[in-house]
Amino acid sequence: MQPNGFFDEIGETIGEAIRVVVEFLLGIFTNFFGAFGDFIDGLTRSLGINDSFFSIAVLVIGLLILWGGLRAFLRGSLVGGILRTILGLFILSWLMM
Repeated sequence: MQPNGFFDEIGETIGEAIRVVVEFLLGIFTNFFGAFGDFIDGLTRSLGINDSFFSIAVLVIGLLILWGGLRAFLRGSLVGGILRTILGLFILSWLMM
């Protein structure tokens, strides 16, 4: 049995191709998640909040409530817009304290 036979070379070529694909995907996802982490760090640092999951979730909820207030104003609902805007501002101001 030869150590460098035909099937050995095919297996080595396929193995190298798989390794190249895995290294490529690892590089892409590492850069993507690194960029996402840097974005979260910059966002939380500029707002003066912690970079925990809870803080980010409260931030997103507060922004969605503010968006709902803006949509209520655009629909012509003055009371609903005021209530949602005040609630959203209260949540965001509580988060940034």
